[in-house]
Amino acid sequence: MRELFLAIWRYRYFIASSVRNELRVRFIRSKLGGLWMVIHPLMQVLIFALILSEVLAAKLPGIDNKYAYALYLMAGMMSWNLFAETIGRCLTLFVDSGNLMKKMAFPRICLPLIAAGTLLVNNLLLLVAVFAVFAALGHYPGAEALWLPVLIALNLLLSMSLGLVLGVFNVFMRDVGQVVPVILQALFWLTPVVYSITVLPQAYQGWFKLNPLYPLVTSYQNVLVFNKPPLWTELGWMALVAVGVGILALFLFRKASPEMVDVL
Repeated sequence: MRELFLAIWRYRYFIASSVRNELRVRFIRSKLGGLWMVIHPLMQVLIFALILSEVLAAKLPGIDNKYAYALYLMAGMMSWNLFAETIGRCLTLFVDSGNLMKKMAFPRICLPLIAAGTLLVNNLLLLVAVFAVFAALGHYPGAEALWLPVLIALNLLLSMSLGLVLGVFNVFMRDVGQVVPVILQALFWLTPVVYSITVLPQAYQGWFKLNPLYPLVTSYQNVLVFNKPPLWTELGWMALVAVGVGILALFLFRKASPEMVDVL
């Protein structure tokens, strides 16, 4: 494990330059450039808000207009997009990087860190756009929004840990890459992103709260919309699970790394 962290430190400039180059190459021929990273998720939020605001706005506690529902939805989607995009990126990370791994000698642990850096930049740009939309709608998050960096870090920890495990498995069992998107689609609707958990029957709310993403998404909504603190107790348990999965992911990665190049 110590060797992994030493390799990360020695190759820190390679990781940083790879993140910069990946962002530049992705939009080098695009007129709008990095704005596409913001436009796509914002359009998704707008579609959900327009379609579902009439249905759910009246049932959301503390929300009594369409704009408020859009704010609630954007806060939840901020959390979900980072999680889902990280899982999706890590899932095919080693498969997509097979040629690079064969041609260049570098610590393989750099690949997930490069992906994490790129996704973090994307998410921060989206966050700036979301705050601009909030201001245009007359909503200004309070001091509780200062907890957002902690929530983003916890989100990345959980999603990168799970993503790394799935990415390693996907190298040896390609069916994993087909199953995970289906699970993510189901998980989206089992997570209170487009609805409040209070609209569910009391008997089912406890089951939905077992979803590990529930405290994360709800904490985003609390700090951005309701000016409430995050759900620290639930987030603490989630962080312990994420650390445990992260240790497992590093163990699996270290064991499987020498064989991945041969399989790819």
